[in-house]
Amino acid sequence: MGEFQSTDKGERFVDVLIKQGIVPGIKVDLGVVPLAGTIGEGTTQGLDNLAQRAAHFKKGGCGFAKWRCVLTIGPHTPSHLGMLENANVLARYATICQANGLVPIVEPEVLCDGDHDIHRAQKVTEQVLAFVYKALADHHVYLEGTLLKPNMVTPGQSCPKKATPEEVGIATVTALRRGVPAAVPGVTFLSGGQSELDATANLHAINTVKLHRPWKLTFSYGRALQASVLKAWQGKDENIEAAQKANGMAAMGKYEGEDAAGAAAESLFVAKHAY
Repeated sequence: MGEFQSTDKGERFVDVLIKQGIVPGIKVDLGVVPLAGTIGEGTTQGLDNLAQRAAHFKKGGCGFAKWRCVLTIGPHTPSHLGMLENANVLARYATICQANGLVPIVEPEVLCDGDHDIHRAQKVTEQVLAFVYKALADHHVYLEGTLLKPNMVTPGQSCPKKATPEEVGIATVTALRRGVPAAVPGVTFLSGGQSELDATANLHAINTVKLHRPWKLTFSYGRALQASVLKAWQGKDENIEAAQKANGMAAMGKYEGEDAAGAAAESLFVAKHAY
C-alpha cells in the first residue's frame, strides 16, 4: 500500500476533498480473473488482505469503497456458478468493509457486450440482483449502510433494435423494484460505455418514470463524465460549466436534453471493459 497522493503544496488529496465537504472513497478490488469451470466468465480478486487494506484506507480518511464484478450475457452466460460466485465475492467484500468502518458500494455490472435485446438484459439484471441480495443477507450485510452501483438495462451494443430513454427507464426501474430491497438508500448507476448524452438522458428517464422508486437514483459515471470535458480542456472551456450541470439535472429529473453533436454524443463503449 503506497503513500497517499498530495498536491503541489504537500496537502493530501483526501484532506483537500474533506475540506470541501466531499467524502473520499477508493476502489479496492484487484481486477477480474477467469472463473474456472465456466465458459469465459470471471470473478474478482482482492479479498485476501482486504481487511488490512480497508483499515488502512479508513485511517487515511476514506469513507467508502468500491468493488466491481462483471457478468456477460451470452448463449450460456451468465451461469448459475458465475452469478453465485460473484454475488458471494461482493457480499464478502461488503461485510469486510463495514467491519472496518467503510460504506461498501456494491457493483455487479452486466456488460452490454452482445446482440441481446432489452428484455433479455432486464431478465439477466433481475437474476443477478436476486443473487447479490441473497448473498448480502447470508453474510449479514447491513443494507442501510450500502450503495448499489448497477448497470442500466439497455439492449446489447450489437442489438439492431435500440431502446428509447423511456424504455430504458421502465426496464431499469422494473428490474430494481423486483430485486433491490427498499432498505438500500441509494442506487448510483454506472454509464457502461454509453455516450454522455445517452447516459444523461437515460438517467433522466429513470428518475421520471411513473413507477414507485424508494431509493435515491443518481450517477456514478467515469467515462460519461470525463470524455468531452477532457476534449474541451484544450483551451475550449467555455461550455464546461454547462456540461457539468447536465448529470446533476438528470439526477433530479430536470434534464431537458442537449444538441446530439460533438464529443458528448460519441459512444464510449469498450468491449469486455476492464479496469
